[in-house]
Amino acid sequence: MSSVKLTPSDIEIASNAKMKPITEIAQEIKLEEVEWEPIGRYKAKLDLELLKRRKDQTDGHLILVTSINPTSAGEGKTTVTVGLGDALQQLGKKSVIALREPSLGPVFGMKGGAAGGGYAQVVPMEDINLHFTGDFHAISSAHNLLAALIDNHIQQGNSLGIDPRRVVWKRVLDINDRALRDIIIGLGGKANGVPREDGFDITVASEIMAILCLVEGVEELKQALSRMLIGYTSEQTPVHVRDLKAEGALTVLLKDAIKPNLVQTLENTPALIHGGPFANIAHGCNSLLATKMALKLGEYVVTEAGFGADLGAEKFIHIKARKGNLRPSAVVIVATIRALKLHGGVAKSQLAQENLAALEGGFENLVKHAETIRRFGLPFVVALNQFPTDTDSELQRFLKLCQQQGILVSQTQVWEQGGAGGKDLAEKVVQLAKEGGSVADFRFLYGTEDSVEAKMAAIAKEVYGAEGVIFSDKAQKQILEYEQRGWSDLPICVAKTQYSLSDDPQKGGRPAGFYITVREFKPSLGAGFLVALTGSIMTMPGLPKEPAALYMDVDGDGKIKGLF
Repeated sequence: MSSVKLTPSDIEIASNAKMKPITEIAQEIKLEEVEWEPIGRYKAKLDLELLKRRKDQTDGHLILVTSINPTSAGEGKTTVTVGLGDALQQLGKKSVIALREPSLGPVFGMKGGAAGGGYAQVVPMEDINLHFTGDFHAISSAHNLLAALIDNHIQQGNSLGIDPRRVVWKRVLDINDRALRDIIIGLGGKANGVPREDGFDITVASEIMAILCLVEGVEELKQALSRMLIGYTSEQTPVHVRDLKAEGALTVLLKDAIKPNLVQTLENTPALIHGGPFANIAHGCNSLLATKMALKLGEYVVTEAGFGADLGAEKFIHIKARKGNLRPSAVVIVATIRALKLHGGVAKSQLAQENLAALEGGFENLVKHAETIRRFGLPFVVALNQFPTDTDSELQRFLKLCQQQGILVSQTQVWEQGGAGGKDLAEKVVQLAKEGGSVADFRFLYGTEDSVEAKMAAIAKEVYGAEGVIFSDKAQKQILEYEQRGWSDLPICVAKTQYSLSDDPQKGGRPAGFYITVREFKPSLGAGFLVALTGSIMTMPGLPKEPAALYMDVDGDGKIKGLF
């Protein structure tokens, strides 16, 4: 009787990890005593002094990991990111990984965590996917303190003349809860405040999250917070945080959250995990501070940007790289045969069956993302994240399609093998970084001085492959307002479905002949960009019919079960 070998779950693998004390990780990357402080045995905060002390030190190579448009079949972008960092270490390179922090919304909802998977994970996985070092709680508290201060100001005489109907600052919660999208507050009489419409966004959509991920110091943080728009007076005059004199208190709540977090992978590669804006509703990158610190600590820094290249990579380049004067040495585009077949029209239940026609149809999604990275003037390699269900014929067809398109490709098996399964990818990345491409080749697709319409058109046409952009009446009025107020010289952060190049999540593959519809804009004056809301994208997600939370538990010894 033959026995079937069961693959351990992610949490089982993580719980058996042989972690090094964080002191050893700090020593390996040569941190000075004043540059870090431990939080328990396996986590630490990095002090902002690190960047100041090392400002004249040469940066390492920045490797950006992105992907095709995600599908329900999973692409494993974080897994490949972690595996690549481990593989570089195995090649004898000094590598550091820089990732976003997971949000509790997806963890207890449908998507899952963001700590990698299989034998390519960051640990302690349970801590990272749950409360971690409290950064998200600090951001939620700061955001909601401001909301409370706004309503208290209106209640206590409203000397600024804030129009309760034109308050734009919502509340936040780091849980998916559709019932809170639109609410009425202040009910129950005069003592309970002024009744008005309000609502909740998820914490990762907070402008404070975006600010935390784009500033490089406490003073810059305070100044950015002071610029945030909170509403308008009845005469339509903008009201900012500085008018409430609230930036100091908000900064107090964020004084530790601004410090990047140091952990490790299953193979003890150093990892900085900090910040967590979603790429479908925000700019989708880990903090600029963490990335810049990693560049001072490693020869190679492997970081990722959320979802596909149409969202995360575009925003990484146009917002984060522009702000921080960064240039990736190479880009990795993650793809799977399973996901490409889904993009080619195969039902999820049929993915285990060989389907070369669907693979070819879905391959066009990868081609478009490759074209986008080429437009930015960056060298890239496609990482094929292999699954056991991939057939030899499908694999050979994929490799041939890549060859026909002149696409460099590497087969990776990091989920199953850890860093050993990513050595070929690591070797190709090192070679690309060595060749580097010309700095002059790197380019933005629009200038901040371009009009809002021109910036939006550049993203829609060159990155999404759209015919053009349709602006609602509201969006057109907002563009005129922003021009008059001097807000139009900012990058654009598009809030769009991650499942399609278009703004329709049902249009997989490489859709053609479509237009992007911008229904409204939101000025994020503190973060330094304008958010363009497209399609039916929501800034407060809902839970699925059977949330992941239903399958989680903890035993009497405090051991968590069901967390992936």
